[in-house]
Amino acid sequence: MTRINFILLTAFVLLYSCRSSGQINQPYSFNSDNLLHHVKELSSDAYEGRRTGTAGATKAKAYIIKQLELLEVIPLVPNFEQPFTFESRNKSYNGVNILGSIKGTEYPDKYIVLTAHYDHEGIKNGQIYNGADDDASGVSALFAFAESFKNNPPKHSVILAFFDAEELGLQGSKYFVDNSIVSITSIILNINMDMVSRNENQELYVTGIKSHSHLETAYTDRKITEGVTVIAGHDGTDGKQNWMFASDHAPFHLKKIPFLYFGVEDHEDYHQPTDVYENIHPEFYKNAVESIISMFYLIDAMTF
Repeated sequence: MTRINFILLTAFVLLYSCRSSGQINQPYSFNSDNLLHHVKELSSDAYEGRRTGTAGATKAKAYIIKQLELLEVIPLVPNFEQPFTFESRNKSYNGVNILGSIKGTEYPDKYIVLTAHYDHEGIKNGQIYNGADDDASGVSALFAFAESFKNNPPKHSVILAFFDAEELGLQGSKYFVDNSIVSITSIILNINMDMVSRNENQELYVTGIKSHSHLETAYTDRKITEGVTVIAGHDGTDGKQNWMFASDHAPFHLKKIPFLYFGVEDHEDYHQPTDVYENIHPEFYKNAVESIISMFYLIDAMTF
């Protein structure tokens, strides 16, 4: 066998192996089978809807921490846990944010905070609100980022923040920005993902683009991924519902920290017990996460 034929055969075998195992090609390397597995696991009945302060939430917390350890993510706080307390509707709650970190290769003292919330609605009237799209999809996307960083480390330091109590008034993200582990002035961007796994029209919206010119550049220059259309909007200027304060990016926005919020428009299973794994759109979801990660790397390459 000639050397060139051997090289071509080797390349073919590697490409086939990556595709068959669910591996996304570089530089957005994450295992798409893992991406789907984590959503399926966290939105299963075993987690009882992950309501803040319940056994299901505690189980979800343990699962997330285990995955971070397997991915060799460094804890930002002891055991990854940032506990907090709050009151909602005359009831006291104990919440826990989960915080990991990856040190930047060029700008270790500047931080991009990647966020998703792991809580959901719990059990109501005997029915489990599993929250597959809302927001097990965002949680699993954070794991995909961590996978990507193993082969393509970020230039800026990254905090992976899994927030608790989003459904009870953004309590986890509020606590994080008010009690930041790193200097709040060192946080250059928040990328928040909340509901990114299903849309009949294959549309993923990104809010926050028009507020900051460098983010608009990243949006314009982004890699176009088949199977998903990324649309800048829902920012109060396009006649659509305003999402500028709709999720865990809001506390960052109030601190004047630039943000990008990725999400889909509401679907029939939003905040319903039918928001289950079987109703997400796997191919759209994988394409959406690849698009988000590709935009991250464009922004990470910029100087702030």
